[in-house]
Amino acid sequence: MSTESKQPQQSEEVDLGQLFRLIGNAFERFFNFIGNIFYKLFLGFVWLVFFVKKHLLKLIIAGVIGVGLGVYFEKTGEPVYKSFFTVKQNYDTGEDLYNTVSYFNDLVKQGDTITLGATLGVTPGEAAKILGFEVGSLISENERLKEYDTYIKTLDTMVSSSITYEDYLLNDKEYDHKVQQISIKAKERNNFKLVFEKVVEGVNSNEYFINEQAKDVEELSNIKLALEIALIKSDSLQNTYKRVLEKSIEKESEIGITFEGNNNIEKTKEFDLYKNDLELRRELVEIERELLDKKDIVEIISSKQESGFIDNRKEILGKSLGYKAYYATLISFLVFLGLIIFEFIKFLERFKN
Repeated sequence: MSTESKQPQQSEEVDLGQLFRLIGNAFERFFNFIGNIFYKLFLGFVWLVFFVKKHLLKLIIAGVIGVGLGVYFEKTGEPVYKSFFTVKQNYDTGEDLYNTVSYFNDLVKQGDTITLGATLGVTPGEAAKILGFEVGSLISENERLKEYDTYIKTLDTMVSSSITYEDYLLNDKEYDHKVQQISIKAKERNNFKLVFEKVVEGVNSNEYFINEQAKDVEELSNIKLALEIALIKSDSLQNTYKRVLEKSIEKESEIGITFEGNNNIEKTKEFDLYKNDLELRRELVEIERELLDKKDIVEIISSKQESGFIDNRKEILGKSLGYKAYYATLISFLVFLGLIIFEFIKFLERFKN
């Protein structure tokens, strides 16, 4: 009997031992795998350092040649003039605004100067000089943080606690921000004020936003009218109350008896009426400001560079660089890439032999 009871116990111990060994082996393989990755990365980094050291002179020469090309193209190339203006969106027109700019860029790429000129109110010849349009939001990091804070306050406590600032930025759309800057690049210096106005007009003529504007203006006008009527009644009530109070004071002075408690109550009522009057006036000022904001769907708030300025800069990997830096970076990168490919081919030839 005792022999039979010992056999299952020994079997369980063996199973547990095997399980722990399997777990240990799995962890060992995992950490070896991670360590091997870091080791390979380290070897790759060391190889890259020695590779750059070996070909440093070639890369420097490539950079110098790039600077020389930059100087040459800067002197002989056609100047590019850039002009920009800033707009404020009083409605959610961002997506429509970006689509409008994208449409203009498509016309430029297609070389459809007739349609572009007719849309922007310029001649086909002037439209042919346009190189492209750009649009982007004007917002600082502090303003983004404020918008994030405002957004979090509109959410439920449980939901807001799970949304980080990074999550907010991932879902943040550039066209949602109120202030946007639109720029235009052209081959010749020109007054682009009319073009700017046409871009804004294209958004302002959208039927949907026109209808929304009409609804908002009507609603705000009704609120303004109601506040003005309430303010008139409030003024009338205050005047009536003052007359009643004056008569009450006259009667008390004739009798020669004054009730301190009544005076305090009357002062409190008078102060409440005064506070109510101030609140109505404050609301009226806010409504009038909102009406002014709703006057334009999109409005131009700055266009200081209407005639344009020389902007001979090129973009590489999202960075704007001057001619010299651009060509120096480009030529150096191409030479570096060529050397890498050459080294790789030499490595493959070893297996061939």
